[in-house]
Amino acid sequence: MKDFYVSRTGRDAALIARGEPVVYGEGRYADALDEGQLQAYERDGFLILPGVFGAAEIQALREEAQALEHDPAVREGEEVIREPGGTALRSIFRVHELGRRLAELPRDPRLLDVARQILGSEVYIHQSRVNMKPALDGKEFYWHSDFETWHVEDGMPAMRALSCSVLLTDNTAFNGPLMLIPGSHRQFVACVGETPEDHYRTSLRRQEVGVPDPVSLRLLAERGGLEAAIAPAGSVVFFDCNTLHGSAGNLSPWPRSNVFMVYNSVENRLQAPFHGMKPRPEHIAARRSAEPLTPLRAAA
Repeated sequence: MKDFYVSRTGRDAALIARGEPVVYGEGRYADALDEGQLQAYERDGFLILPGVFGAAEIQALREEAQALEHDPAVREGEEVIREPGGTALRSIFRVHELGRRLAELPRDPRLLDVARQILGSEVYIHQSRVNMKPALDGKEFYWHSDFETWHVEDGMPAMRALSCSVLLTDNTAFNGPLMLIPGSHRQFVACVGETPEDHYRTSLRRQEVGVPDPVSLRLLAERGGLEAAIAPAGSVVFFDCNTLHGSAGNLSPWPRSNVFMVYNSVENRLQAPFHGMKPRPEHIAARRSAEPLTPLRAAA
């Protein structure tokens, strides 16, 4: 397969124009977002929807996430990522297969139909996780495009995936909310450096390879600005796989947690990783579990 988005091959940094749509099939595959919302997503590369889930629903999800966080078997599993330089939990992967309510969440039509509408096809879960930022010292996530990593390290062919973040706690200006660069999804940032073997073992704690260079980052930020996804618990953020995003540390005395689910089109299943790398583990990049999701309303 020809690599249209060459990155991390010893080359200089570069901006490569996006070759795929942002909203596929003009948003006609499903009916979830209105025309204004679709246009905002296509323009900015993300959409913040407040009040998608009620307080009781979020409380149940939060309790299940906390139960996983304190489950000894989960804490010792390969799905757990710890904070850099510490033992506090940073992320738990594969949560859609570890919890009951979290297993149902990707199939909730309030989320699934948005993904189907934007991606113009049936979808499956490429990756899921709970991201946690402990109070007072939860560490940052540096600026990056998810697609750059999924393309280079997982063999994701095209920009036909999106992330869905369900806010389990209020995301405020003080606890390290998601930050995004509007319009950055239109340019692929080819990154410098080469990928170390088993890069995921360190990059999921602190990513230093596969991040945009300062010049490209500054150019895109000056062009599009910065926006923080400040919203109450129960809100949902959808963002394109190539939108540059990151988050600062949590210096507040309150923890922050969100559920991330990555929807990928069934027409964009993973190929062999580029440049001869071995595939990352299934809980980080699904290959075997790539069947279309069935909406809860249609479940027998």
